[in-house]
Amino acid sequence: MPNTPSGGLGHVPVAIYACAATAPLVREAEQHARHYADARHWHVSGAWTDHDPTLPLTTRPGWAAVVSALSTGMIRGVVVGAASHVTADTAQFAALGVLIRERGGFLAEAVPGPSRRTPGQHERRRALFEAASGWTPGTRLVPRIL
Repeated sequence: MPNTPSGGLGHVPVAIYACAATAPLVREAEQHARHYADARHWHVSGAWTDHDPTLPLTTRPGWAAVVSALSTGMIRGVVVGAASHVTADTAQFAALGVLIRERGGFLAEAVPGPSRRTPGQHERRRALFEAASGWTPGTRLVPRIL
């Protein structure tokens, strides 16, 4: 049962999943996935991790908990820090996404969005702000006495 009303307003409960060999890599992936979910206003219902990426996905306890949460309706989606946390290549990641979609959920990889900055944007903005304030680089600001 979805937690989001038909109008699209409300929260989308998601799970964060990370699997890496070292604790710092797991924390970094989890943080990256949380930022990704927060930027989309998704509610993080839980975070599960595993520390042995060599194990098959279906035998990992953290992933089993994610699948259980998806099956019970606790979450609607799964956000991973990188596709490599759950699959070996993009084709497997797409296939996993199809399996999750068949269960009524979605799978998202926390990838950075396209940069909205263009080359030289900072300098152009500075020039615009300076022009708008009446100050040019060759002049001094002198307080006006009334």
